Amino acid sequence: MHNALTRVQNTFGLFTTTAFIVGILVALSDFIAPRTPSGVIKPNELKVVMGRPHYYSPKKEEHASIRFSLDADLSSLFNWNTKQVFVYVTAEWPESDGSDVMNSVVIWDSIITAPSSDHLSNVGPATMKKLKRSAEGKSIDPSRGLLKLKNQRPKYQVTHPSGKIANLENVKLRLHYSVQPWVGILTWNQDSDLFKWSALKGAVSKAFSLPSVKAKN
Repeated sequence: MHNALTRVQNTFGLFTTTAFIVGILVALSDFIAPRTPSGVIKPNELKVVMGRPHYYSPKKEEHASIRFSLDADLSSLFNWNTKQVFVYVTAEWPESDGSDVMNSVVIWDSIITAPSSDHLSNVGPATMKKLKRSAEGKSIDPSRGLLKLKNQRPKYQVTHPSGKIANLENVKLRLHYSVQPWVGILTWNQDSDLFKWSALKGAVSKAFSLPSVKAKN
């Protein structure tokens, strides 16, 4: 005859096993939902100056500021298992010494939460009320993931360990994303198609060069 403790242990074991199996099924269900992200990005205003890129920088150095425009559709990344999507833009360029080293610097980022996780955003009451209203009657608000930025100011400056950044060639802007699910593993933008998940289309600017250091008035 099983005692009370044994029955509690059996019940708890059944619960955890069931929860584990359900979690695996939910994580695998992501592959059923198609992903077709796309975007167009281009630089608008380029500026290179000499100074301290941050208030805590120990010395003056060359740093660049790149304004850009972005038109992206990442709405297909949101489904029943999406908690939030981390979006960021990088400036990339090859090392000037002819090696295969590629430099990459984040210049802008943002977090887009799903309607079910809006409480995780640090927003005010008015914005929260608007977000909840937009998601009423919908499993996923279709406006989530639609980015239309014009002449966007960068959050971060472009620097290099050498302190030299002016007149760089073959610089490109690239859009990236990272999907954080409620259950499962983190996924990033893909280089190739995988089942119903398509690689990020476009989202890379044409190559451009940074200007010379701006002269002081």
